[in-house]
Amino acid sequence: MITVDIEADLNGEDESGYIWTLLDDARDPSIIEPGAIVVAGDSDAPAVAEVVDLVEKAAGTVVHLRLLPGLVEDYEALIRRAINPA
Repeated sequence: MITVDIEADLNGEDESGYIWTLLDDARDPSIIEPGAIVVAGDSDAPAVAEVVDLVEKAAGTVVHLRLLPGLVEDYEALIRRAINPA
């Protein structure tokens, strides 16, 4: 099972054209900052995303996410290669 950094509806775009969610939905809000690469979605449909920006709104801080291509498992292989080069 994959643990997400921030829960998000991966089909939920706002007027910015990005996926949005609230910072309150982050497991650890301190890692959610522009440029961070995070796992977003939920345990049934996780995806790798880049945090685009944080926007203060009356309802809370909105986090905009840009989905990256591929599966979470693809990035795991990348990280393993980077940590343990052949």
